[in-house]
Amino acid sequence: MTAPILAVRGLVKRFGGLLATDAVDLDVRAGEIHALIGPNGAGKTTLISQLFGELRPDGGTIELDGKVIDGLSTAERVSRGLARSFQITCLLSDYSVRDNVAIAVQVRQGHSFRFLANVRADRELRAEADALLAGAGLAERAEEIVANLSHGERKQLELVVALASRPRLLLLDEPMAGLGHTESQQMIEMLRGLRETVAMLLVEHDMDAVFKLADRISVLVYGRVIATGSPDDIRDHPEVRKAYLGEGDETC
Repeated sequence: MTAPILAVRGLVKRFGGLLATDAVDLDVRAGEIHALIGPNGAGKTTLISQLFGELRPDGGTIELDGKVIDGLSTAERVSRGLARSFQITCLLSDYSVRDNVAIAVQVRQGHSFRFLANVRADRELRAEADALLAGAGLAERAEEIVANLSHGERKQLELVVALASRPRLLLLDEPMAGLGHTESQQMIEMLRGLRETVAMLLVEHDMDAVFKLADRISVLVYGRVIATGSPDDIRDHPEVRKAYLGEGDETC
């Protein structure tokens, strides 16, 4: 078996007396959607923030493509192939859909995002932005101002912006949050279509989406991974059923 794209070993994060990440071991393989689930307060977003370099761990190691990235900044991790989407979309609302993606492409190339006029004049930037939008089914919205998009379209656009950095691994923090049924199904299909392009670590409360998308699932409870396995393994795991899926030991 080839080495995983992401390998987390013994990761620890403390906030005072609270152990938010408790010796977590986790890996994500090429071509895989690995879901991370758990109840509110389990430490999922804290874990993602450590992977992305926004929080510094108190112990353990994080490897991306076999290289330790513990001491790298967020920008350096992005340059190594890591990208993230957020629960709340982070977009330039007063600019067009194409502008947002073109700026992300420009940033990947190492140029300042402040020169918007240059972005709009650069045919190569526009062409790559349009190709990314077409792949996400947003080509017809390229000229639309972001503020006019639906919530679901904003979530899709944020994903396209993340993909503009050409990541090897995409960290997804609740991409289904706030979406209606139709929008959720569109997002599921979009993520399925990306599986061969980029590996994903998916944090999500929508269990229907998790079981439709995930190749493997890890369950986090009080900062500790209590189980990792296939969707069927997780469905049938007694500790998971009790701690997270809401089923006790009693019979009816």
